[in-house]
Amino acid sequence: MADHVGVAEVAAWAAGLDEVHARIASRFSRSEPRERVAAYLRGLLAPLERKNGWTLAEQAGEANPDGMQRLLATADWDADRVRDDLRDYVVEHLGDPGAVLVVDEETFQTGKGEVGLDHYQVRRYDGWYRHMTLAMFAHAFLTVTRAASAGKGGHQYPTRTSSPSRSRRSADSSAS
Repeated sequence: MADHVGVAEVAAWAAGLDEVHARIASRFSRSEPRERVAAYLRGLLAPLERKNGWTLAEQAGEANPDGMQRLLATADWDADRVRDDLRDYVVEHLGDPGAVLVVDEETFQTGKGEVGLDHYQVRRYDGWYRHMTLAMFAHAFLTVTRAASAGKGGHQYPTRTSSPSRSRRSADSSAS
């Protein structure tokens, strides 16, 4: 049975991604990387088999991966503040302000298939850290979108994995 996704749902997903981009846009000092990060996030969310510099550049309509590589390697932006924005985004939409974000093996495996956590090859730690930060933001966007959609009885954002990600929250985790 095929699921039908309506125009309103696609528009809501696009608006949500625009919200994510607006949240982090001020972390990029120049307009080119600010615009490119939006294309990078869209590429991470696209149904691409591999998510590396070439495929993300092609998805963005660029002739080569130079711009995407520059975004990760040398562009002037603060990955630590983007990481903080990621935490704030997750807390705002899903969590408790006192919560701790834990990325376990299951989360990483899900992220590999959905947003290409393991696809990008970099030569320096800075590039890897920046890619991981943006990939985790894309994964958080998918999680928030799924939670919102499930709460409204709508369709979830399409996934490329065979099993849905599961929350590992336990009721007694706050009791110590």
